[in-house]
Amino acid sequence: MSEEFNVPDEERIRSLKSLVQVVYVLYALSYFTGITAIVGIIINYVKREDAAGTWLESHFRWQIRTFWFGLLWAAIGAITVFIAIGVAILFANFCWIIYRIVKGWLNLNDNKPMTF
Repeated sequence: MSEEFNVPDEERIRSLKSLVQVVYVLYALSYFTGITAIVGIIINYVKREDAAGTWLESHFRWQIRTFWFGLLWAAIGAITVFIAIGVAILFANFCWIIYRIVKGWLNLNDNKPMTF
């Protein structure tokens, strides 16, 4: 049993897995709405401690890194768009984020942690 609120580990894992799935959906939707990734990163930081010590902790870390590195490369791409390289950076970033969402979601579906 988990110390926190006497929630059985099985139920805790199921709940965390659902949250991780929601964040993957929010990240994917951000290509259409723009803002949902911000909601996703907030969920990651608020619930990250709850996942400590579970295989889902790696998904939280994967999602957090996806957000921040994606944002970094989007900013670099936007700044350099005027010198042609920015378009390539933005496209590569788009592909990289899609890859991270798909790979994470597939591992989550198979109940596998993320490897770095």
